[in-house]
Amino acid sequence: MVVALAFAGLTTAAAAAWSSRIIERPAPVASTDDELPTWGGKDRIFLTKAQLFQAHAEGAIDRDVQSILNVPKRMHYGDFIWNDRNVPKGPVWVRVDLKQQLISVFRAGHEIGTAVILYGAEEKETPDGVFPVIAKIKDHKSVTYGDAPMPYTLRLTNDGVSIHGSDVRWGAATHGCIGVPLEFAQKLYGQVSRGDQVVIVSDDEQRAS
Repeated sequence: MVVALAFAGLTTAAAAAWSSRIIERPAPVASTDDELPTWGGKDRIFLTKAQLFQAHAEGAIDRDVQSILNVPKRMHYGDFIWNDRNVPKGPVWVRVDLKQQLISVFRAGHEIGTAVILYGAEEKETPDGVFPVIAKIKDHKSVTYGDAPMPYTLRLTNDGVSIHGSDVRWGAATHGCIGVPLEFAQKLYGQVSRGDQVVIVSDDEQRAS
């Protein structure tokens, strides 16, 4: 299955920078008063001031998003990209889009990782909302589901909903957790601290808050 990311609510000018990951994306056109950084090269797309202003005005984002990873091809189950080269240190937050089946990791306003995810089946759906990371457990096993391995667990709720390493493949699902490729989970575990926020959205009309 092929998935794609379109950040909720970004339209017109802003959509040029945060467009679907199902096709190759052209670099955004800067306005004459914009001097966009170049340290990301072709691996990164910087948002112009005009695009950020529009996105904030439309209520699409209320967080500091300065750049996103350039993903020029379709992403499939098990795929991920991680690139934090030259990205400055700063606050980390995570966005999970259940409809598009993608996770995005941001540091200091720059996207540093994205991956295709698994999420909860209908009988045990993954909740949406804003959740702080309440615990980190490197070598966790599920107590409820027969000691199933949950490596690099980032726990989000008291009843066990977490982000953790999984075999991300077609036809698989979780019991409400967010499953990510194992290597991606390891990298994410190293970036996220307790208290960092994870924003989970379930449809295009929801906003990160």
